[in-house]
Amino acid sequence: MLAKRIIPCLDIKDGRTVKGVNFVNLRDAGDPVELGQRYSEEGADELVFLDITATHEKRKTLAALAKSIAQHLNIPFTIGGGIRSVEDVEALLAVGADKISVNSAAVRNPDLIDDLAKNFGSQCIVVAIDAKELEEEWTVHLSGGRVATDKKLLDWAKEAESRGAGEILFTSMNHDGTKQGFANDALRMLSENLSIPIIASGGAGTKEHFYDTFTTGKADAALAASIFHFREIPILDLKEYLKERGVAVRL
Repeated sequence: MLAKRIIPCLDIKDGRTVKGVNFVNLRDAGDPVELGQRYSEEGADELVFLDITATHEKRKTLAALAKSIAQHLNIPFTIGGGIRSVEDVEALLAVGADKISVNSAAVRNPDLIDDLAKNFGSQCIVVAIDAKELEEEWTVHLSGGRVATDKKLLDWAKEAESRGAGEILFTSMNHDGTKQGFANDALRMLSENLSIPIIASGGAGTKEHFYDTFTTGKADAALAASIFHFREIPILDLKEYLKERGVAVRL
């Protein structure tokens, strides 16, 4: 059985780590270089760096900051935000990324996924999907949740997989920052309909929420931010809790 992964996420705005609720009301959560190093030392399986305003501000990811973080890591590092081309990915891999995450640009230009998978391999390509449940239908949103589309979550996830995505990072906008648990019904739907790994994001608040998303939600990995940034749940404690309950994790 493949081990379930615990992934802290650094949401970056103006060079600082931030965290909000439902994608708004952001507050400062610390220095991203210090946090990245801490998570690497505390047993995180991977680290995700998302420049959350790069697309909205129509600029590229903060490569210099990403490089500073990468220099302090010994775990896989995913970088996302403002990626629109093969050249953007080359630049981020050069500063230390192991994987890259594409979101809005892939929705606007789905061929981008094909191009990136062809050039770098599917194992390098994470397609992030921000979606909101409206009237029992999950709708994909862009630009940090600011722009609604007519795409449906499952349809877009299937297309992304068919084009070469190696993983899907699904963030529930309804659950983001609420600490009420992950969107397990939607996660299970994705897991049962796709063959690539699904990363759960949005809603982590307790150790039980992680157990539930790995069992009920059938997620392959779980991503969280504030509960790790503010030391509400130590990563090692979380992994020991999961192991005691029969979930395969790396300790």
